[in-house]
Amino acid sequence: MNLIKSTTTYSFFVIISRVLGYIRDVLIAIYLGSGPIADAFFVAFRIPNTFRRLFSEGTFNSAFVPSYMSEQQKGKDNSKKFANNVFNFLVLGLLFLVFLVEIFMPVFVFLIAPGFSDSGEKLELTINLTRITFPFLIFVSLSSFFGAILNSYNKFAAASAAPIILNVFLILTLLFANYLNDTLVFYLSYAVTAAGILQLIFLVFFTRKYYFPKFSFKIKLDKKLKFFFKKLLPSIFSSGVTQINILVGTIIASFQSGAVSYLYYAERVYQINLALAGIAVGTVSLPALSKSIKSKDYFKTFDIQNKSIQLSLLLSIPASLGLILASEEIVNGLFGYGSFTSADVEITSRALSFFGYGVVAFALIKILSNFFFARDNTKVPFYISALIVLLNVLISLSFFNQIGFLIIPIATSISTWIGVVIFLYILIRKNFINLKIELFKNILKILISSLIMSLMLVFSLEKFSSYLDYEYIYKSIYLLIIIGFVGIIYLLSCYLLGLLKIKSYKTN
Repeated sequence: MNLIKSTTTYSFFVIISRVLGYIRDVLIAIYLGSGPIADAFFVAFRIPNTFRRLFSEGTFNSAFVPSYMSEQQKGKDNSKKFANNVFNFLVLGLLFLVFLVEIFMPVFVFLIAPGFSDSGEKLELTINLTRITFPFLIFVSLSSFFGAILNSYNKFAAASAAPIILNVFLILTLLFANYLNDTLVFYLSYAVTAAGILQLIFLVFFTRKYYFPKFSFKIKLDKKLKFFFKKLLPSIFSSGVTQINILVGTIIASFQSGAVSYLYYAERVYQINLALAGIAVGTVSLPALSKSIKSKDYFKTFDIQNKSIQLSLLLSIPASLGLILASEEIVNGLFGYGSFTSADVEITSRALSFFGYGVVAFALIKILSNFFFARDNTKVPFYISALIVLLNVLISLSFFNQIGFLIIPIATSISTWIGVVIFLYILIRKNFINLKIELFKNILKILISSLIMSLMLVFSLEKFSSYLDYEYIYKSIYLLIIIGFVGIIYLLSCYLLGLLKIKSYKTN
């Protein structure tokens, strides 16, 4: 397997999904803006969507793939039996969870958005919308299960393409916004659940060659299943630490009017890079990494780890600098239309710039966690992730009254960087990693290329400043031109410095 080729395949569909997600969010910004209805929908959407990310974006994969591949080595019957047990347990567990939450939805929503209690109408709307969207969790979690099976066979396309369905459904709904008026948010919520059903069917179709589920109420809780679920819960928390921080941020931000929406739009931008530099690289490298560790090929293991870190930094460092330097222009060009005012742009861009300082850390956390998961070690990532969340909460609550919701992206970035340092320290101490001199040389080359790109970005922003003004209707076109231009400059610099050699990312 070639790491960069597999990542490119995965990233291709992720980019399509994110572009459609951007179109979706622009339409939401136009028709809902950043008011109470938007806040209610974003909370209702974020709750199941956070669970989706906790399960699907490499998290379930990190726990399932090493165990499934171990069973594969023992024979097809073993892997099939293991997969069936996991599937049946998931189905029953998810049905019970959704049923329970639906009953106690008012309490659940209050816990997620306690600040909404000041407005009875806003809280009631959020409860009603969340009741509609929450079953999405069942279908998207099972979709993650089938996606993990495909990933085990180094088949990444279908799993990365599946989320496109959600964005298509929401966009189609938003296109009828003028006809739906006050009922728009309800139809959007129904579209979320409907997309989850279709996404599951889509992945079952592509997985049938390797595995087809056999449902049964009889679940044998053998040692393998117990071990898997013992790993899964810490894996969900550890791999999903960024998403948990976002959820924590939503809870705290609910006490400030409009803050939930501002954080949502900022998060949508930086999550694009996280999907590529963290999730994509982590997902495609995990099967090869698990295999090399199981075969005790330590040279290959260290090689995959170094290449994973390098590829992640190659994608995240320029993105971080871009978000810091051009946050206002990016938010303006992407969302500065309709009900989304210039004041909304300014506030959201400030949040985005603070998130920008943590982009590299967000990506590295996904990569470094996998180095433990591939070794069936979930304790260390769990403890570090718990510390990250605790630090995030403490910093956010300590300074919320003085700084407002902007402390949330600041705290998220600071706490995640601390987590990265701790991860690296433990990896080195346990001899789980061997950072080669070549890696540091390539990091220096990445920094040089990123610096060149940044200079060209600053020049371009100044040159086309009048075309990026809030009032200019075609500003998004100029933004895309600038991004494309500086992106080409960056890739050219990387190519000239020898960072884009396909063969250098080969893992077998």
